[in-house]
Amino acid sequence: MELPNKDLGTLFDQLGLASDPASIDAFIATHSPLPEGVRLADAPFWNESQRALLRDEWIEDAEWAPIVDELNVRLHER
Repeated sequence: MELPNKDLGTLFDQLGLASDPASIDAFIATHSPLPEGVRLADAPFWNESQRALLRDEWIEDAEWAPIVDELNVRLHER
């Protein structure tokens, strides 16, 4: 099933995480900043399924890639 509007909320849905804005902000606050050199998909807090989704979408430069990149930037911000 294709989701029409891809944003952080729908990405969090795909990852099986709470997807309301407050939950997204709390997740990012809890898990950031990722150390320099740690790729998003290699962060220790993902399960294998989540890691695979993030890695595959990034590698394939798929429709989700800009949203994955947004999450990556937000998790690396200090």
